[in-house]
Amino acid sequence: MNSNQAKKEMVKQQYSELAMNSDLLKSGCCCGTNPTTPSKKVFTIMSEDYSQLKGYEADADLGVGCGLPTEYAGIKEGDTVIDLGSGAGNDCFIARAEAGESGRVIGIDFSTQMVEKAHKNAAKRGYTNVEFMEGDIEEMPVPDNTADVVVSNCVLNLLPEKDKIFKEIYRVLKKGSHFCISDVVLNGIFPKEFTDNASMYAGCIASAIQKEDYLKEIEKANFTNIKVERTKTVVIPDEVLEEHLDEATIAKYKAGNVGIYSITVTGVK
Repeated sequence: MNSNQAKKEMVKQQYSELAMNSDLLKSGCCCGTNPTTPSKKVFTIMSEDYSQLKGYEADADLGVGCGLPTEYAGIKEGDTVIDLGSGAGNDCFIARAEAGESGRVIGIDFSTQMVEKAHKNAAKRGYTNVEFMEGDIEEMPVPDNTADVVVSNCVLNLLPEKDKIFKEIYRVLKKGSHFCISDVVLNGIFPKEFTDNASMYAGCIASAIQKEDYLKEIEKANFTNIKVERTKTVVIPDEVLEEHLDEATIAKYKAGNVGIYSITVTGVK
């Protein structure tokens, strides 16, 4: 297993554990404590409030997003929408509310446990135009030119080969269609001890890349009209840093001119 495969397996394991333990936790953690230990305080560092959005389902919200991609996605009645890293189905259900009964929503996730949880959430509500697939978003199990819109929320930054993902997004979109992704990016050079830390990686901070490089990957995939719709600064609480890093690394991190941001970006095929 190469290093990229090992990283993906680590992330898959953590999010599978989150799915299995979510009924205990009820508020997950994208960048914080181990989801298998509900006795610890859980930090939803980047989580957004979805509760006022049409289609919101509380039991499908694990608190692991970093934005509201559907807010900027321009989903229209009858659209086919693909959600990458669909988790328990929250963004899919909100997308369904926008696409209507004539639309179609496809959620893709590489965690068997997450897909099972999403299926149960959809079945409980009798949704017939929302489907969930287990699959790798670097090789999506859908044909070319399928989607009118692709959305994703705090997922691409978890995976090491972003160039593959953006090429896949381009492939599955219809010509003239677009994506809207909320994701985590970095600015500045972080201490190597920070970015090499396995638990921080799975927690979706150290896996993020520089904002400039992230946008270049989108350009290299041949998207046009690329626009950063929203930027939000991410602040990691000291308690989370102390759980994952030693004092020297924390001091280096705080002394550096660095930033962690949640961005929502759009692009057109």
